[in-house]
Amino acid sequence: MAQEADFYGAMDGASKFVRGDAVAAILILFINLIGGLIIGVFMHGLGLGEAAQNYTLLSIGDALVAQIPALVISMAAGIVISNVSTGQDVGRQLVAQLFTHPRVLAITAGILGFVGLVPGMPHLSFLGAAAVLGGILWWQLKRQKAAEVQARAAPEAVAPTEPDEVGWEQIEPVDTLALDVGYRLIPLVDRNQGGELLGRIRGVRKKFAQEMGFLVASVHIRDNLELRPGGYRIALKGVDIGSGEIFPDLLMAINPGQVLGELQGTAAKDPAFGLPAVWINREQRDRAQALGYTVVDPSTVLATHLHHLLQTHAADLLGREEVEGLLAYLSKRSPKLVEDLVPKLITADRLRKVLQNLLTEGVPIRDMRTIAEVLAENAGQVSETDELTARVRLALGAYIVQGLSSGGLELSAAVLDGQLEQILLSSLRADPQQSAIEPGLAQRLMDRSRDLMQRMEAQGATAVLLVSAPLRQFLARLLARSAPRLRVLSYAEIPDQKQVKVTATLGA
Repeated sequence: MAQEADFYGAMDGASKFVRGDAVAAILILFINLIGGLIIGVFMHGLGLGEAAQNYTLLSIGDALVAQIPALVISMAAGIVISNVSTGQDVGRQLVAQLFTHPRVLAITAGILGFVGLVPGMPHLSFLGAAAVLGGILWWQLKRQKAAEVQARAAPEAVAPTEPDEVGWEQIEPVDTLALDVGYRLIPLVDRNQGGELLGRIRGVRKKFAQEMGFLVASVHIRDNLELRPGGYRIALKGVDIGSGEIFPDLLMAINPGQVLGELQGTAAKDPAFGLPAVWINREQRDRAQALGYTVVDPSTVLATHLHHLLQTHAADLLGREEVEGLLAYLSKRSPKLVEDLVPKLITADRLRKVLQNLLTEGVPIRDMRTIAEVLAENAGQVSETDELTARVRLALGAYIVQGLSSGGLELSAAVLDGQLEQILLSSLRADPQQSAIEPGLAQRLMDRSRDLMQRMEAQGATAVLLVSAPLRQFLARLLARSAPRLRVLSYAEIPDQKQVKVTATLGA
């Protein structure tokens, strides 16, 4: 804007100068015209018409020649004034302004070319100048296009910004359940690519709710480039609880223990139960099934692993929100029972602890009405949570045994060696709070309980150990790590109509 103001100011002064010079030129024109007619007629003897033709042309030409320098000088003064005010070189500025604007070059080249085509004009000079300006115009357009392409290809410079103020919204909550998958497993969770894993996971959550009696949180699925292409990882409240690797284009053939032959493929293990398996091509499905293998697709492998982990960590999945959901659902059927129980007789946190104790030992909490009734009857007299859990187990005894005996009339179970049982009872009576036994004895007991569990499972039966009521809770916690699938029951939990078949004895 400053440059434009300087230029227009200079041109205003130049226009005043040109106007005065133009007035003087008009006076000179008439003087030359009249004087020329007089000289031509009276001194040179020319006719009036001939003298007017000659001296009129000469007078007008002289006036034009006199005006052109004034106009050029005025424009030059304006240009110099406006450019000198910037402090830059005037020659470079003139060249840049005249030869870097394609529109100026195009107009000038067009005018020169048109004039060069007029008959009688110096064609070579005008057409040559037009060609030179046209070449400069083509070169300028080519440079502009190259600069635009380079500007698009170059990444945009990100202006440095001030970091935002730290707030609570920037802290991401930890997902209750999360599933991270490698990039080759993304098609399994993408519905647009025919992925079935999302439907399988919903089925797993539904099956778990029907089996264990409460709903679990949704599984947050996300891709993770840190994993192997076919790898996956399952986390509970930010802690990894299981991982594995599957191949989307293959099938897993699991060896249940009695197969008729071997298969060609990639050796592996079933991630849920650790059984030997082989990854095979889909064309080998029929042959694998004929040999006795259990053939499953990759989505089923992952879904089965997830279901197994949900059952294993059921107690950790039961939080305060889930307990409130259970009470809300129970209040629709038995509002008075819930009203009298919580918080009058037992707090929600203490109720959650009792339910977690049941889930830790694999006892479903589907029969919430019975659990609530037992707690309402005993919560006022019993202060210890473990004792409350034991009384709930007695009430659920028939339901517990039914799940372990597969609905049959007979329950196959192992029992404690009589001498070992007396030693353990003596230890408990001596120190009921610590429940301490000799370390060597404890280690032998854990090792033999693991062997017992494996033998009973190999026979196709659920591993069950029957003990006296005072020992049940102590042994269940002692053997939980060495024999996690061994269910420890007390004799009092067995219904009267259920027959017990002793298949083994656990000694130390």
